[in-house]
Amino acid sequence: MAVTLNEINLKQVQADAEEAFRTGKFYCSEAIVSSVRKHIGPDMPTELVAAASGFPVGVGRAKCMCGAISGAVICLGYFFGRTEPSSPADPKSQKCMALAHELQESFRQNHKGVLCCHIHTEGMDMASGEHKAQCVTFTGEMAAKTAELIARELGLAVV
Repeated sequence: MAVTLNEINLKQVQADAEEAFRTGKFYCSEAIVSSVRKHIGPDMPTELVAAASGFPVGVGRAKCMCGAISGAVICLGYFFGRTEPSSPADPKSQKCMALAHELQESFRQNHKGVLCCHIHTEGMDMASGEHKAQCVTFTGEMAAKTAELIARELGLAVV
């Protein structure tokens, strides 16, 4: 993992993730990984975007955990997760889990106290403008929160 910048523009990370989802280029989880890769971790393998492809609409359309959260957690894992077997007490494991918890708690605080896509889209037509607008917002919010956490943990300025 190589980061060669000194600052992160949260609004740009958010805007690019929202635009990628809004225009149909990517689903929520893919849009977040793509935007974080573009603005923070250009050395991230493009395969991480592909790894995020099964998470939209609550994991493969099951409407479980919101795909925006899944994409954000993938990014946190890339920057702070472990790559070698170790114990549960491994500081990398502990840090990554704490950051993932912080991320999902921020989502819960802002959205009905739940992560569940089904609850957030209840009564919405999945092809409707209302549904898409909500998911674009969730995507941007989680992209920005992810970038904020990465910046804080790596000691990067936020602009």
